[in-house]
Amino acid sequence: MKTSFIIAGILVGIAGIVLAVLAHPAFGTYRHVSKERLMRSPNWSGGMFQNQEPTQQFTGDVNTRNTLWRFLTDRDSLRVPAAPLPAVRTDLKALPDTADWVVWFGHSSYMFSLGGLRVLVDPVLKPEWPSSLMLRPFPGTDIYRPGDLPDIDILIVTHEHWDHMDYATLRDIRTKVGHVFCPLGIADYLRYWHYSDDQITEMDWYDSSLLTLSTPDSLSTPPYRGGRGVSSVTCLPARHFSNRLLLRRNQTLWASFMVEYAGRKVYIGGDGGYDNRFKEIHSRFGSVDLAFLENGQYNDNWRFIHTTPEDLEKAVLDLHPKQVFTVHHDKFALAMHPWQEPDSVAHALAGKHHIRLLDAPIGQVVDY
Repeated sequence: MKTSFIIAGILVGIAGIVLAVLAHPAFGTYRHVSKERLMRSPNWSGGMFQNQEPTQQFTGDVNTRNTLWRFLTDRDSLRVPAAPLPAVRTDLKALPDTADWVVWFGHSSYMFSLGGLRVLVDPVLKPEWPSSLMLRPFPGTDIYRPGDLPDIDILIVTHEHWDHMDYATLRDIRTKVGHVFCPLGIADYLRYWHYSDDQITEMDWYDSSLLTLSTPDSLSTPPYRGGRGVSSVTCLPARHFSNRLLLRRNQTLWASFMVEYAGRKVYIGGDGGYDNRFKEIHSRFGSVDLAFLENGQYNDNWRFIHTTPEDLEKAVLDLHPKQVFTVHHDKFALAMHPWQEPDSVAHALAGKHHIRLLDAPIGQVVDY
């Protein structure tokens, strides 16, 4: 009897710890303000969001549990650089509004200017617990913080995974952000983190939003700064999944995005395996001036939900972008390949097909 009480006490203690952890605001809330809209989506079926093509998350003999275990315990030296990576400290608040530039913060976090419109994508800039348990930046790569960012016209969040939607960063930049575009279900997180409804546009695949920007005389007037004109943001498919909480699979949507301004187009690829969407996007939008494409954290065991080197080549050839910037590498080791392999893949692809590859260290300003 005494042993039973001890075991019960231990189990209650463990349950209490788990509940305390899950109560952290980074995990979001179970109150779904937008649940009805989610269920009306043509991409919702069987109690969850679905990809356009049947998609197996893992192949072979792997699953979520053993993949996570290997990620946490594998100490292969090739996955992490032996020395700090080169990075550049740039005064982001002094960057011009009159030029088109990109600044990459490593992995899938970057900021770009298009005709004076400042766009920030998937910022992960503050390694607080609990995300710090899963995301360990390479030496030398963790040099920017939310306070370094200037005011942002548009924030785009492509999906809810920890390496793309960081609570600490989004919490700290809320007052700097004019407007957020995100896939269905993400708005619940943002509201919980004190973003206002007026700041958020929640989108399904193929939804498009036209925005009239403010003039230079009204830079202090939210939500947008920059030059005159109309900007269009379109939410587009990706082939991926969502599970910020392991037991809540595909309850929020994942997406890619197209930002159009002054007749020019920038494609934000997000995460996802290869499918026919790149041909469809090219058919719909024509030539893309710049494409940010996933390149890294790939493995044959999850080839349908992340872009392998072979599929990166097919995606580029389908999309026909004028310029390519590959992301999802050089900051975190979330797969088993050597850390520098994605860079080699991108350069080999660019040389083979005469593609203009924009490649620079973290923090360096790149004109495009």
